[in-house]
Amino acid sequence: MSEIVQSLPLLSAITFLPTAVAVFLVGLKFLMRGEDSKALEKNAKGVALFATLATFGLSILLIAGFDTADPGFQFVEELEWFSAFGMGYRMGVDGISVLFVLLTTFLMPICIIASWRIEKRVVDYMIAFLILETLMLGVFCALDLILFYIFFEGGLIPMFLIIGVWGGANRVYAAFKFFLYTLLGSVLMLVAMIAMFLQAGTTDITVLMETPFLREAQIWMWLAFFASFAVKMPMWPVHTWLPDAHVEAPTAGSVILAGVLLKLGGYGFLRFSIPMFPEASAYFAPLVFVLSVIAIIYTSLVAFRQTDIKKLIAYSSVAHMGFVTMGIFAMTQLGVQGAIFQMLSHGLISGALFLCVGVIYDRMHTREIAFYGGLVHRMPVYAAVFALFALANVGLPGTSGFVGEIMTMAGTFQVSALAAAGAAVGVILSAVYMLTVYRNVVFGELVNEKLSAITDMNRREWLMFTPLVIGTLVLGFFSTLITDVTAASVDLLIENYQAALAAAQN
Repeated sequence: MSEIVQSLPLLSAITFLPTAVAVFLVGLKFLMRGEDSKALEKNAKGVALFATLATFGLSILLIAGFDTADPGFQFVEELEWFSAFGMGYRMGVDGISVLFVLLTTFLMPICIIASWRIEKRVVDYMIAFLILETLMLGVFCALDLILFYIFFEGGLIPMFLIIGVWGGANRVYAAFKFFLYTLLGSVLMLVAMIAMFLQAGTTDITVLMETPFLREAQIWMWLAFFASFAVKMPMWPVHTWLPDAHVEAPTAGSVILAGVLLKLGGYGFLRFSIPMFPEASAYFAPLVFVLSVIAIIYTSLVAFRQTDIKKLIAYSSVAHMGFVTMGIFAMTQLGVQGAIFQMLSHGLISGALFLCVGVIYDRMHTREIAFYGGLVHRMPVYAAVFALFALANVGLPGTSGFVGEIMTMAGTFQVSALAAAGAAVGVILSAVYMLTVYRNVVFGELVNEKLSAITDMNRREWLMFTPLVIGTLVLGFFSTLITDVTAASVDLLIENYQAALAAAQN
């Protein structure tokens, strides 16, 4: 059965199905006028939901046919494409990337359900999300430099539109800040990609992983890729675009931004920086540790001072990504496994927290912490759900947040006890700001009269949160569901990294 599934062009189907449905919606939009266009507006959400659910179904088939014992790339698809220049359409996944495909397809239907109350240019909104899904999936599946770059940069456009058209009052400023920050770093990465092609004569990622670049070249190429991935994470001090983007983005935009788009930087470090530039990665690892610890502590302190719930969670995301970069560049089996687990876990938890903010924002149209208080009296179910994800965010044992943080710190401790100690301080700070905001919003007396008529979660909101609750708890108790899939590929990554460093010293 596994061999039959692996012979199918499954990755192309998963990647391009959302765009095929988006093109279908574009065609209907041009053909329908008058009453027909109103019917299309009404049904566009259902069509998009069906498309994202079908894509998720295909990704389940992908996981079912994936051989966890094989550390290499599977479901490989190749097609000649500018072969004279060494370029081609190459797709494939390994144990590191396959779970990010699943995370993306898992979150997209939830985002569509969260967007059910969107009334402005509904068809365009759904088209933007469907195209964005294709571009995100393409990043995790691409095995060609140029193909990767097209997907990586292409994702900026639909996200720019989602923030700029359907965002809040300062949406245009936030959209341009997001676009310019991420684009500038990626231009440097493109220059490095051209240099790699000129030296290796190919853009095949699998070949480039085995190409021994000179140490001096590695230094400059690593810095160029770092400029792009650090902004995408984002790492301190190039993180300032993220809070603005989150605050102005619609709820579903924030979910996908925190849940998937931030992970592109971490994935890039694992796919490019570590295997292709091992000497440079070892050289710059202490710098990454310093930036990671600063991010964890500094942004946790900044989060504590926020008055907007959404901005607080945005700064929290920057802090949690600090654990990821720290774990990756520790380059221990536990550290890298923990970094991958943390990214997947954060995708669930941060997405759920932004949905929690969206629930009360839809009712009261404000995110100011001071406006709320005593919600437990009117929204007990919401209070319970919010409590679960708030505790998961601070790393409560039994939730996925605990597993990711403890693994990254343990893996880093093997290399740098000082960095691990700094991260542990961040864990304490995260508990301070997260439990404080929860107390201020949920507990206490219901003083604000405007909250007296607020209602608890409805059926649609139950539908959004249920899979996230299940995912957070299941991964908290059964972490091997992740680590068994990633283990072989992570072991190969570390083995090749250590072999490259040993060869360079001889």
